[in-house]
Amino acid sequence: MVWNYKTKCPCSISYNIMTKKNLSLWLRRMAALLVLCLFCSLVKAGPSGPLRTGDAYFIKMDYKKAIVMYEQASPGAEAQWRIARACICLADVSDKEDKKTLIEKAELASRRCISQDEKNSNGHTWLAASLGNRAMYEGSKAKVRLCNEIKKELDRAIELNPKDDVSYSILGSFYRALGNVSWLEKKLAKAFLGGLPDGGFAEGEQALKHAIAISPTTIRHWHELGMLYDDWGKKDEARIAYAKTQQLEIQVLSDRERQETCKRKLK
Repeated sequence: MVWNYKTKCPCSISYNIMTKKNLSLWLRRMAALLVLCLFCSLVKAGPSGPLRTGDAYFIKMDYKKAIVMYEQASPGAEAQWRIARACICLADVSDKEDKKTLIEKAELASRRCISQDEKNSNGHTWLAASLGNRAMYEGSKAKVRLCNEIKKELDRAIELNPKDDVSYSILGSFYRALGNVSWLEKKLAKAFLGGLPDGGFAEGEQALKHAIAISPTTIRHWHELGMLYDDWGKKDEARIAYAKTQQLEIQVLSDRERQETCKRKLK
């Protein structure tokens, strides 16, 4: 498009030949452009209606109200992964019985998300989070099966969205857990339960550093990195990570407990 110095308009039609027909055409094009710009601004603004209200409650850390709003939205993939996320965040600060119910609800919602839109990375992320929490209530055989499913879901989430810091953070915690499994336990798991995924502390460190690079102000990433270093015997590195958590703002309710844990570790 050429700037016309005579009309001071970004238009290639000169003032001298701008007939009524050309002017009408130009105005129609400008109107279409304005409609397109408005549409783009609405898309960039994100979800609307109950989803937006639910997001506002989620940011305020009022997870119960967020879930209610998400459930009032259309039962699409975007609502389902948000329900799973809010349920997990609420489960993190709930008692044992409520926690189990919320985890089951989160798993169901995240599976619904994936069934409606397999390429929605958030569905895979929060399914992995749900399964990780569910593993606490399962026996050894089920834990091994869940481990392989968790790894599969995290790999898919990261494949779909390489900038998903939550998936990298969960992956770091996953590898930390594997790092704490003894050689004998791994051999027994392979012989009788089908085996565990490969990986350990080094892979966990890499995943958590990746999460931090994407979102350096998230307390969970630093907390998990500190815990991993502690388990790995790298006490100095652990203290650096713990100290970092004290400088950051709480973003989810469970961050308060993480900060307190890190504070005690620093004494």
